[in-house]
Amino acid sequence: MEKVVTLAHGAGGKQTAELIDQVFKAHFSNPEFTADDAAVLDVGDGKIAMSTDGFIVSPYEFNGGNIGKLSICGTVNDLACMGAKPLYLTCSFVIEEGFPLEKLEEIASYMEETAAEAGVKIVAGDTKVAGKGQVDHIFITTTGVGKLQEGVHTSGAFAKPGDAVIVTGDIGRHGCTILLAREDLGIDADVKSDCAPLWGTVESMLKTTKDIHVIRDATRGGVGTVLYEIAEESHVGIRLDAEKIPVEGAVQGVCSMLGLDPLYLANEGTLVVFAPQEAAPALVETLQKGKYSKHAAVIGEVTDTMPGKVTLKTEIGSETLLPLPGGELLPRIC
Repeated sequence: MEKVVTLAHGAGGKQTAELIDQVFKAHFSNPEFTADDAAVLDVGDGKIAMSTDGFIVSPYEFNGGNIGKLSICGTVNDLACMGAKPLYLTCSFVIEEGFPLEKLEEIASYMEETAAEAGVKIVAGDTKVAGKGQVDHIFITTTGVGKLQEGVHTSGAFAKPGDAVIVTGDIGRHGCTILLAREDLGIDADVKSDCAPLWGTVESMLKTTKDIHVIRDATRGGVGTVLYEIAEESHVGIRLDAEKIPVEGAVQGVCSMLGLDPLYLANEGTLVVFAPQEAAPALVETLQKGKYSKHAAVIGEVTDTMPGKVTLKTEIGSETLLPLPGGELLPRIC
């Protein structure tokens, strides 16, 4: 049977990793090729980070933003995760014939506003118009460059036993927002996407301490998928405490009704951070003063047992293996 690309290949889990390893890494591999959110590159008098991301979210408007805001936040946040101050972005639009100009201007306005907040300049772009039905409304790709801050070294391969696992905010809101916007579920829930530019959040952490090992943007596949990726890259185990994981009440309610786990719902304004236990209290204190990180919390720790696995201490005190991230829970969330 002919092998084909499936929606699961875009979910950010096991199938995505296999696709990258078997196709892209096999053909593109070089010393700078990375599994992190952005590549760190030596440019002679310093280092830069560079990242690119495509956005095909459906619907393209949602409570808390639209595809334009998302396209800026996604790339800015990938740069920030490497400890790089975002500087410049380029963008590419693929627009379906018949798309309302009023909506396109609204998207551009969101991009302008979000780029200004993030402190980046949009310096170049490209526009293509596809025939009716060849594209679902509008797709955007953004590429960003940022300047790596001195003394910062973060990677999914740098987690160490004894590290605290921190989330910078409550989890699952973006994925839940898109689900409610897309499906006629008859659920009345006030859920707003956490979509936000997070360089300010990262900068505040780096001013507190540069002894941070991992920063990851928990987008596709959510926190659970990101933790499994880090556990595998760093060859460590991760133990979570369910009672410490911040989940908004409305999100938890929707997940309970639909049998979903907020750990596997996408975020667009929440980071996963690994840092030494002794640095964690100061980091959380700093984060809780921030605009987008008031619900920051330590949710677990890194262990030297069960490398590559993530376990969860439940509310009743038992410990269970967190399910491995599988196929696409909710396609086209970013």
